[in-house]
Amino acid sequence: MPTVTFQVLDGIDKGRVFRDVPTPVSIGREEGNLLRLNDERVSRFHARVQADNGEIILTDLESTNGTRVNGTVIQIRRLRPGDRVSMGRSLLLFGSDNEIAARQAALNAASTPPNVEELAKSASATLHASTLAAQFDHDVHFELNLHDKITYTRGTLFSGTRPLPPLPEKMSPSQAARLAELLDFLHRHLTNATENIRVIEDGTQISLGYAEWQRILALQMLLARYVRAVAEPDILND
Repeated sequence: MPTVTFQVLDGIDKGRVFRDVPTPVSIGREEGNLLRLNDERVSRFHARVQADNGEIILTDLESTNGTRVNGTVIQIRRLRPGDRVSMGRSLLLFGSDNEIAARQAALNAASTPPNVEELAKSASATLHASTLAAQFDHDVHFELNLHDKITYTRGTLFSGTRPLPPLPEKMSPSQAARLAELLDFLHRHLTNATENIRVIEDGTQISLGYAEWQRILALQMLLARYVRAVAEPDILND
């Protein structure tokens, strides 16, 4: 059974070390949590840590004040040694000293990028690009409207009354965490690229600096590469 270690860096419990706790682990202020924090801003059952497919997954249990990993609010996220987890007034460091040192050594040793061609050969396609494109051809002329309410029903997001492309179903915790990380990464970069948009006086047009425009184009290309990597990993470098 995989175990995890958390070191408390700040908060009432600072200095405590929860060492080699067997997963799954519940974190909260209530008795019955394997990792109990004396913090009134931590929910009774605040978060859960579990092992899935060789990875450690942190899930926020709809806590009142939320959970952050390395400063970012999360619902579900993979944890790596050295990650900082914030709950209420408490700050936790994930991993033992040896685990954190091992990760740092591995990062230092990674002086060359991975062989993308070899990674692509070892991957398996999970869907076909033609099938994906045909399924949502009608969306080409569908304009998202910021005033339309976004709702979620039976696994599908709706913009007003129009269904949006569905999320994958029956994902493992590890797969859900990877997807959440990807969407959060894209969201943050899109936010950064558009934060300096300027609106002209009459409000009918906007202007965007060249550098920000290039960021948006880079993000568009990255999205295109992701789609191709999922659909056809064997020709990723074409």
